[in-house]
Amino acid sequence: MIAIIDYNMGNVASIENILRKIGIEAIITSDPSVIRQADKIILPGVGSFDYGMKNLNDLGLIEVLKEKAIESNTPLLGICLGMQLLTEGSEEGTLQGLGFIKAHTKKFESEYNGEKLRVPHMGWNYIYPKSNAGIFKNSLDNMRFYFVHSYYVECENEKDVLATTEYGNKFASIIGKDNILGVQFHPEKSHKYGMNLLKNFVEMV
Repeated sequence: MIAIIDYNMGNVASIENILRKIGIEAIITSDPSVIRQADKIILPGVGSFDYGMKNLNDLGLIEVLKEKAIESNTPLLGICLGMQLLTEGSEEGTLQGLGFIKAHTKKFESEYNGEKLRVPHMGWNYIYPKSNAGIFKNSLDNMRFYFVHSYYVECENEKDVLATTEYGNKFASIIGKDNILGVQFHPEKSHKYGMNLLKNFVEMV
């Protein structure tokens, strides 16, 4: 059973719909007892870091996420804000993140090497995987995904960066450690590329 975490931070139905398109049923839930039964967990999100952490705390979901991801090694995928919440904290707010991956969330500068950058980074962009295993299995050439974000994740350990993207500087577009993954883009808005990535996540053991 795949649980899509609903903590009032948007886009859960879009993720459920794209999973259904590839023949995968999922449950949208904020019920800890249901999440405890899940074989895979997806933590989506759009919005601010502190509001996301506050909602997870208010719904009593932080402990069950730690229990599943850290103690039970249940595969967990964070999407966009969901990826940023996996880190230890963000320049956007003051609350502590989940801390599942040693990383920090930082704000894009509006200029890089004299080049003006639009913030948020919005639209289609390429990712550059560091391997072709796991989440990249059977990947298509020149993978492009849809991004909308003003903040990016900087990992303490380079080995936790699974793919990068260039927008001014190079940033981590996919991070991962053991059973925990995060993607900065929106696979649910990324057509065939997003479908393949989600299928690979669902097939993780």
